[in-house]
Amino acid sequence: MVLMSIIVSMTKVKKITGRGTGIREAELEGQNWAGDDYRKEQGEKLAKIGKNLTVHLGRGDRTTKLKDIPEPASRPSTEGMTRITNRGTGSRASKNKGTKK
Repeated sequence: MVLMSIIVSMTKVKKITGRGTGIREAELEGQNWAGDDYRKEQGEKLAKIGKNLTVHLGRGDRTTKLKDIPEPASRPSTEGMTRITNRGTGSRASKNKGTKK
């Protein structure tokens, strides 16, 4: 008989509310604010609201329809290429795998 135990770490974080005048505690969840997870989440939101929406661009002085904005191009992989570091004095191999499609 195999006994398995699952440890779930529920981390509480303090979030500042208002203009820095209040604090509330919240559970730390998955942070999808960058990368492929963010693209997927944004795609789901756009599919829900539809594409016939006017979007204001720049400083608010230009507008366009959401359906006229092209899909972003996938980021190519640079894995294994040399990446220059330290103001040009060092280098290392890149670990960037690009975006998944």
